[in-house]
Amino acid sequence: MRRRAHNGQEVVDQQNALLRGRIPLAALIQTLSVAEYLNFRHAANALGVSQSSVSTRIKTLEEDLGVVLFERRHRGVRLTDAGRSFITEVAAGISHLDLAIKTAGAVLNGAIGHLSIGLLSSIASGFLADLRRRYRDEHPEIELAIIEGRADEIIRQVREAKLDIAFVVGTAEVPDCHSRQLWSEALMAVLPHGHPLANAERFVWRDLAPETFLVRQDGAGPQVLDHIVRRLSEREKSPRIRRCNVGRDTLMHMVAGGDGITLTSEAASHVPFPGVVFRPIADEPDRARFSAVWSPHNRDPALRHLLDLATEMSKSARSG
Repeated sequence: MRRRAHNGQEVVDQQNALLRGRIPLAALIQTLSVAEYLNFRHAANALGVSQSSVSTRIKTLEEDLGVVLFERRHRGVRLTDAGRSFITEVAAGISHLDLAIKTAGAVLNGAIGHLSIGLLSSIASGFLADLRRRYRDEHPEIELAIIEGRADEIIRQVREAKLDIAFVVGTAEVPDCHSRQLWSEALMAVLPHGHPLANAERFVWRDLAPETFLVRQDGAGPQVLDHIVRRLSEREKSPRIRRCNVGRDTLMHMVAGGDGITLTSEAASHVPFPGVVFRPIADEPDRARFSAVWSPHNRDPALRHLLDLATEMSKSARSG
């Protein structure tokens, strides 16, 4: 029993020694080197230090641990059983530490990490689809999480640091956030296949005035609603609008079923949907403009890389 008590006290002493920082990382690294070469001089040469410093550090380490790690011989050393066990655990620990350091550096450089992106529209085609594809090609270790929602909701989540960036329609004026307009798309009317205007050579807003417009409550719905009201009011027409608490696919099914028509952006029109056609409005002068919104306090390099790429793509699109 006394022996056990003595061993227990040794363990406590060893732990206290570690907690007090008496076993530096350099000593562990030098111990691993000696275990590899089984020779103090060769280990010291490999590390670029003096043989005496390696010998002194390992002797101090053995005293702190209360364990003999190496049997000294005339032409080198041999690991003891305790030393072999110690080396196995230290090697694993050093490997984990090395991985932690490399991982931290990769996160700092934006090589690995996670980005949460809020948006209103589909990412199946258009600027956002191209941006996402190029970013994933250039930064394959960054996980991209996509969240859809109303503009006010995703902007609020950016402000609360729940999202890294939001892509919204229009130029967002958020006092405590940065914003940047990136791209624009033509507005398209979405009509059922059998609609009288579906095969017309051209039509204008006045032709659409009698229609019932289906507008989503979420996503870009509020902006679409405002645009329809403004255009028909300019023509002294009263809009017939039906607010729908549905997703994009269900809205398209409703248009295909003859419940009404709607508006969408050019990128969304590139995704075929059964039973509907996408047509431009001849007298629509505006384009849907999209902006990025992010917090100035978010210094994540992965976000910076995304913004840099988006800006580069935006400039290329305008110059093209």
